[in-house]
Amino acid sequence: MLPALCSLFTALSCVSGVTVVTQKPPVLTLTAGQTANMDCNLGTVTNWEAFCTSLQSLLYLLVTPLISSLSTRVPSHTDTMLPALCSLFTALSCVSGVIVVTQKPPVLTLTAGQTANMDCNLGTVTTDSARWYKQVPGGVPQYVLRHYHGWSSPSYGSGFSSPKFTSTYSSKSDYKLIISNVEVGDSAVYYCHTYDSSAKEYLIVSDAALPSPVLKVLPPSTEELKTNKATLVCLASDMSVGFADVSWLVDGKSVTSGVITGSAQQQDNKKFTLSSYLTIDSSEWDNDKVITCEVSAGGKAASVKINKSECSE
Repeated sequence: MLPALCSLFTALSCVSGVTVVTQKPPVLTLTAGQTANMDCNLGTVTNWEAFCTSLQSLLYLLVTPLISSLSTRVPSHTDTMLPALCSLFTALSCVSGVIVVTQKPPVLTLTAGQTANMDCNLGTVTTDSARWYKQVPGGVPQYVLRHYHGWSSPSYGSGFSSPKFTSTYSSKSDYKLIISNVEVGDSAVYYCHTYDSSAKEYLIVSDAALPSPVLKVLPPSTEELKTNKATLVCLASDMSVGFADVSWLVDGKSVTSGVITGSAQQQDNKKFTLSSYLTIDSSEWDNDKVITCEVSAGGKAASVKINKSECSE
């Protein structure tokens, strides 16, 4: 009994100090086929709720021997054990699940010049701040700003500043990211982050003056056709934004089964490219059905058609 309680009190006594999270190496360069190993040190835990969550398995392991010990002791000893069990259950009560951060709307589509408003609810967090990150498809996350409810204005990451980017709050857990006069370059995934959870929201900015994406469809391979399957590839390039709606049609009828669309990647010219795949029965290809790929990006759409008879061998 005593060793179990001592273990618990020892664990609880370590909730102090400053949390410093470190990762190494800062830069990891590998060639294709190698294995990436990234180390993370959580430092000293300072957040009680996060600490309670990390203690969950330890506390549950302690419960079993304590209750077992209680059931085997004589009645005269149970009175001294009940206070200890109550203390343990109080500690266990802090393990209340994972903090859920939510953002709305999940997708925000605007035209150039408008204002983007993204709402973030930090869930059960009431004393922490909201941190916002921007990630362009194919790129690394960029720190935009951090806002704490006690501050008069947010703090900014490199390359981001007011009045273009700002933040407000309506409560200790409800924050808003505001991007004024949006342009195509603001299209990205925006993450709202607190100390142990995050959520994401897509911002898509369209501009009528932008060009349509360039499309090309590749026919199925001869080898694949021998397996009674036919996979066509739709390549979209020079897209102005990193998000696109891709649709496939067979003889004018929309199909969704057998469709896989990858994530957009940024090109050297800062525009984007993506690939979408459609797998159908080889009989549909052999029967010369017309296959259409349609792509809409940044408010501009394009389509391309292909069928067996028009493909050169």
